Amino acid sequence: MEALFFLIILIFSVIIHEIAHGYVAEMCGDSTARHAGRLTLNPINHIDPLGSVILPALMYFGSGGSFMFGWAKPVPYNPYNLKNLKWGTVAVGLAGVLSNLFIAIVFGIIIRFADVFSIVPGSPFYTILISIVLVNVLLAVFNLIPFPPLDGARVLFSFLPYRFQYIHDYLEQNWLLFIIFIFFFAQYIISPAVSLVFGLIVGI
Repeated sequence: MEALFFLIILIFSVIIHEIAHGYVAEMCGDSTARHAGRLTLNPINHIDPLGSVILPALMYFGSGGSFMFGWAKPVPYNPYNLKNLKWGTVAVGLAGVLSNLFIAIVFGIIIRFADVFSIVPGSPFYTILISIVLVNVLLAVFNLIPFPPLDGARVLFSFLPYRFQYIHDYLEQNWLLFIIFIFFFAQYIISPAVSLVFGLIVGI
């Protein structure tokens, strides 16, 4: 049951992450996501069978319940429709990360003031709150890694000269290798950063 709740939280968190990309892209001049019907919370429009269900389940059970990660189908956008190609791309890239941090901070504040809201630490509801913050911190930190197709790469290569774009394209075409990297090493590499941000937000 705990794994199911965690998976549901993960799915909706990655959906919000992707919708944020689409809304910011539209604010910057590109309405591709809206025309594709992706500015909706309907999971059917966003779920990727591999990234939203299969891989998270494998990672959860493979790590003994200590680590889970996944993604939704990327929201499409056309960077050449943006009013400002460089800063529009940066804004779109950071939108998903900032949406996850916003969710984590909101629910983290509830945890910090649990006594005010009459929430008992250790209760099922308290555990769900902790999971919401943890999942969203994990998504935010992980997506800042500068490796395609993650958001950190989109931001990084927006500031690099165009002659480095071939590196981005090569890595993006071989991103399945990165999934292998994620599966075996990510919990050891990003866990310290996740723990730090999580502690700063919830105060525990």
